[in-house]
Parts: sequence; structure tokens; C-alpha cells
Amino acid sequence: MAAVEGLTKIPELRRRIFFTIALLSVYRLGCHIPVPGINTDTLSRFFQSNQNTLFGMLNMFSGRALENASIFALGIMPYISASIIFQLLTVVWPYLSQLSKEGELGRRKINQYTRYATVVLAMFQGFGMASALMSAESQNYVLLPGLQFKFVAVITLAAGTSFIMWLGEQITERGIGNGSSLIIFSGIAAGIPVGAQQTWQMVKDGQLSPLLLVIILALMVAVIGIIIFLEQGQRRIPIQYAKRQVGRRLYGGQSTHLPLKINTSGVIPPIFASSLLMAPLTIITFLPPSAFADHLRNALGRGGILYYCFFVSLIIFFCFFYTAVVFNPSEVAENLKKNGGYVPGIRPGANTSEYIDKVLTRITYGGALYIALVCLLPDFLITKFKVSFFFGGTTLLILVGVALDTVAQIQTFLLTRDYEGFMKNAKLRGRRG
Repeated sequence: MAAVEGLTKIPELRRRIFFTIALLSVYRLGCHIPVPGINTDTLSRFFQSNQNTLFGMLNMFSGRALENASIFALGIMPYISASIIFQLLTVVWPYLSQLSKEGELGRRKINQYTRYATVVLAMFQGFGMASALMSAESQNYVLLPGLQFKFVAVITLAAGTSFIMWLGEQITERGIGNGSSLIIFSGIAAGIPVGAQQTWQMVKDGQLSPLLLVIILALMVAVIGIIIFLEQGQRRIPIQYAKRQVGRRLYGGQSTHLPLKINTSGVIPPIFASSLLMAPLTIITFLPPSAFADHLRNALGRGGILYYCFFVSLIIFFCFFYTAVVFNPSEVAENLKKNGGYVPGIRPGANTSEYIDKVLTRITYGGALYIALVCLLPDFLITKFKVSFFFGGTTLLILVGVALDTVAQIQTFLLTRDYEGFMKNAKLRGRRG
């Protein structure tokens, strides 16, 4: 309600929301523009028959652009993979570590390197995709196979990924919400009607019992409720500010708290984990048929033991890694010390930093296990009963998490505007006023 009211009263918020919707519409339109030289009908039938495999997952994250052989078939994943690489390199490479400490200028430089890496990864993946389509000659995926098709496909797919990357950055800077997350959100949301239709068809054909469908829907509602409850959960560390006298006035003395979210990393861990798992699975898919390749494909494929082990391990790793990137206990403790704040019973400075880090580590363990369970439990039903990917925990976590983050940004924007309006209307006078 607050967002709707703010939309009617604040022109800037209305402009940002319409700008975001417009760019997401451009992205959805591009998902239906095919790459020249591909037989879209044959490729679409292939993805419909393999919707519960690796290809179905890739198709879901690309917003069904892969099924349509679209210019956006690679999606935003190359950009996310490049971001992962440079965030990891920032920790181990002194040059990037120094750049990250140089403020806005250093951040822009790292973003520039990330864009270059995205183009390189997109060209590499585009070449692999074009080669795989040409190698399946019996399926007639390519109308005129040859070197010219490879060149056109690689350039088109790399340009499409670069354009998506630009759309995401524009949404982040001039719209509402995180651009990359909203692009993934819109792609998944656009496929929900198709997934629901396919599931209903399975019920009509007798492949899925109505009772089981009701159980799955109830599980979805329960998972959504758990996600909302835990995403809003916080561990509040009490903060006390010492009293200090400035001239004749006495300042400070108030009590507040430092909120630490259970899931500080948001939806980044499952997105990063899925992105990294897709790379080796895609390479294995393109290998020549052999017993070894089939064994690896089954072991690392969705439903395999290795898949779940790697998936959970990557989720836990990225929960801790991304939390360490966005939250620095030492800086928080130093800022509290400078402003006269302290945690009751804890000495300011290094002791406060250690205490905050200890509390943050404990709740991050819980948050990582919560994300892993939410992403895995519904997947067992998907693997066993062959229902759509859109009932999966990863999908629900991304949809609910991105929606909550976007609403939180709108509320923050409204709160900021309220304070600005208050300051403009206030009549402040100096001593001589």
C-alpha cells in the first residue's frame, strides 16, 4: 500500500518503476528474437522433452530464451560468472584488492574488467553452443551449418549477453532493485504459466495424482512462508552511546541496536552455485558419447549425489563469502568507537569487532543451512515425480527473495523522500534568527 501511495505522490519513484518495467519488457521481447540460421521448431521440441534435465534448468534461468534459440539464449549467467571470478580474485590478488579500497574509482575499474570478462565468457559459451548444435546433424538444429553460422552465432550471442548486462546495470542505477536479480526474476516468472500448464496436463494424463499436486502446492506455500519469515529475521546486538557534553548541551546516552540479518547474502548463493554447476555440466554435455561421459553426466546431473554435495557446499561457501564482502565487522566496530558507541559488556575496538564477527558467523551458519534446505527439499519431489522446475526451492527462493529486496528498496526510497520533505518544510533558525 505504501508503494502504491508513493507511486501516485512521488514522480521520481514512479519514473524509476516505469523505467524498470520498460527495460524488463525489452529483455522479454528479445527472448523471442531467434539467432539467424537455427531451426527453432526442432530445438523447441528438444527442450520440451528434456525439461527436467540440465537443459531445462538452463532454459529456466535464461527465461526460456534458450528454448527459442534467442539472441539472449546465454542470459545473464556469463556476467554472474565473471562477477564471481573477480570477487574471488579481489581476495587473493593484491592489485584488485587495492583497487577495491580506492572507493568509487576502483569499483568502476573492477566493473570494467568484469564486463570484458563477460564478453570473453559469452563468446566461449556461444562457440560451444554453436558447435554442439552443429554436431547434432541428425536433429537438424541448424539450417545451414558451417563456419559462417558459427561466426554469426558467436557474435550474436555475445552481443545479446552484453546488452542484457547493460540492461541490468541501467536498472540498478536508474531503476528500482538489483538489475541482474530482476532479469533472472522476470525470466523465471514468465515461465510460471507454462510450468503450471504442463503440471496440470500431467494431472489430466494421469502422470500425477490430484492428491500429490495438492501436497506439492501446500509444500510451496509452506516454503514461501518460511522464506519470508527467515528473510525478515534479524539478530539485534544492543548498542549504547555514551553521553558527551558539547558546550552547555549534553548529547548521546541513547540506546539502539545493530541488526544482523540471518541471511545477509540474499539470493546470491543459490544463483552463484547454480551458475558454477552449469559450467562443468555444459562441458560434459558437449563431450563425445562414452561410458565415462555418461557416468559423469549422471553423477553431476540434477538428482545425483555429487550434484547435491557440490550444490550444498557451494551455497554454504558463497553465504560466508558474500557476507564477508558486504559486511566488515572491523569497520563497524571502528565507526562505533568514533561515534562513542559500544556494546554493553564488550570493550570498544578489537573486542567489539571479534564479538560482532562471532555472532555474524553463528547466524550465517544457520542462514546457509536454511538456504540449502529450502533449495534441496522440494527438488527431491521434482526429481522423483518429474514436475516442473518452477516448483523447486531455488526458484521460490529467487522469486520471493528478489521481490522482498525490491519492496525493501522502495520502502527505503519512500522513507528517504519523507525525510527530505520534512527537512524542506522545517523552518530552521540559527542563534541570531
